[in-house]
Amino acid sequence: MRYCGREFSEEEVTWINEQVVGHPDWSRRKLSETFCARFSWYKPDGGLKAMSCRVAFLRMERDGVICLPTPKGKPAGPPRVKTQVSLLTEPGHALTRPAGQLDIEFEVVTKRSSRLWNEYIERYHYLGYTTLPGAQLRYFVLVDGEIVALLGFSAAAWKTAPRDDMIGWTPEERERNLRYVVNNSRFLVLPWIQVRNLCSRILSSVCRRLPDDWEQQYGYRPVLVETFVQKDRFSGACYKASNWQYVGDTTGRGKLSRSSKATKPIKGVYLFPLSRRFQEVVCA
Repeated sequence: MRYCGREFSEEEVTWINEQVVGHPDWSRRKLSETFCARFSWYKPDGGLKAMSCRVAFLRMERDGVICLPTPKGKPAGPPRVKTQVSLLTEPGHALTRPAGQLDIEFEVVTKRSSRLWNEYIERYHYLGYTTLPGAQLRYFVLVDGEIVALLGFSAAAWKTAPRDDMIGWTPEERERNLRYVVNNSRFLVLPWIQVRNLCSRILSSVCRRLPDDWEQQYGYRPVLVETFVQKDRFSGACYKASNWQYVGDTTGRGKLSRSSKATKPIKGVYLFPLSRRFQEVVCA
């Protein structure tokens, strides 16, 4: 059984159910942390992969594989953005100067500024705000101290044929090295910013600093970035202009679908190597 990118053996499932029965006072957090320590499920930085474990346990319970202890206190869930937006994200001054004349700065989102990033995305991005999966980095893009764009990078898709065919890795190599691929899961230029070539300049600049920022946060350097561009909405021109490689389209079936029919929008898959040695790293 595979959940959250990990295979769970019958022995492990039996162990989980035994602990739930044998330790009725354990919280779900205690159960997941104990599981990770016993069965060596660690993050690249050496910490327990307890959050992924809790998500996996919830999905296993939903599928009838295990029975979890009753939640203690309020159930945890993804952060929710208030439907009433604040004055902080009201439209700003129009910007129309040529991109070459702009001094672009990047600011990594912190816990203190996280709510503001979420609110901008919820208010102006067509997908709205949802919690980004796995390891992540988010940025504000500023010009003259004013926010002009926002970026989000998170865990890569578990499988996507165009990317996997281009890399040429085996399923075992993908499972072992997927962490070296990150997903540009959000990119928003605020609607009152009308600067030609600004998008491609932002993408080029952020990809130069992303490996250092990611290493500082998580202790390892990603070597490849992916993104998915919805084809009925966008042309992908800014990615092409900043030398991202178009490698094919998604099937439109979604990652959990068991149907052969497309039920979701078709998206173009684009890749950008952060290292010339990216294939050597991800296929190691």
